[in-house]
Amino acid sequence: MNGLAAELGEASAPPDDVPRAGLLGGVQWGLDRLNQAMALASALAFIAAGMVLTWEVIGRYFLGIASDWQDELSVFLLVGATFVSAAWTQARRGHVAIDVLTHLLPPGLERVRHLLADAAAAAFCGYFTLKCWQMLIEAITDGQISDTAWGPPLWIPYGAMTAVMALLTVQIGLQTLAGAGRVLRGA
Repeated sequence: MNGLAAELGEASAPPDDVPRAGLLGGVQWGLDRLNQAMALASALAFIAAGMVLTWEVIGRYFLGIASDWQDELSVFLLVGATFVSAAWTQARRGHVAIDVLTHLLPPGLERVRHLLADAAAAAFCGYFTLKCWQMLIEAITDGQISDTAWGPPLWIPYGAMTAVMALLTVQIGLQTLAGAGRVLRGA
């Protein structure tokens, strides 16, 4: 497991546009450690989903065991793994970039383009995080459960989604603040 953890931490180091000094640098350092742990959790969730789906095939087709929880659990694990790794991926600028602004702004405004794109992404993620909080609170107060035979409480996936979206929002917010500082300094 140490090899996987080392690879997650070192294989793709964050780019130079994340804060590394001062208060923002300290927050980013802590966020980097948390992101590494989340990336490892994501990898483990993918492995667990593979094991659950393998068991489902073996149990259903070879052992004749009915399966009514495996599909939902594997979906929770796969979607959760995708969300959990979002901030780690963002810290490395691994998300798909939409370069429509590249074609609209003059070439000299490259830093402003990055800042505008980051600010728009931060605003969207902040809104999405707010909506996640609302779904989480509703699931808790109403006692919502999944509409399947397994019926797990929905506060579990909503809580995880809320936490990791908040983490992603903080990551993009830090990158936006660092970009704003560079634009103001003219760097």
